[in-house]
Amino acid sequence: MASAAFEDIADTFDFLDDWEDRYRHVIELGKAMPALDEAFKVPATKVEGCASQVWLLPRIEGTGPGARFSFDGDSDAMIVRGLVAILHALYSGLTVSEVLATDAHAELARLGLDEHLSQQRSNGLRAMVERIRAIAAEAAAE
Repeated sequence: MASAAFEDIADTFDFLDDWEDRYRHVIELGKAMPALDEAFKVPATKVEGCASQVWLLPRIEGTGPGARFSFDGDSDAMIVRGLVAILHALYSGLTVSEVLATDAHAELARLGLDEHLSQQRSNGLRAMVERIRAIAAEAAAE
């Protein structure tokens, strides 16, 4: 149940022949993402478990399972910033119940990220997904 924005990324990854091109594309996605205001780069928005510094600022519109989910995010590493952009494409605009129903591992596997990221980056990506799911679960319970 991926968003149209994520499907566009998946289509681009299918088109790119080798991982180096895909890696560059991830970095370009990160560069295109708006920077998070420094005022929001605080411990409350920081994602623990990432080798790089990562911040996710959730934006929930509405209440309960039908509330719309989005977030702003940033990282001090360009490749991780690109991963934040990919997660943004995957989740933003979904309801919090759709966020919880999304199999992030399966969707990200379509991009081949699980095969080409270092163990530290994979752990960081998993930590970002866990944070997003926790935020969605909390919002769904309200």
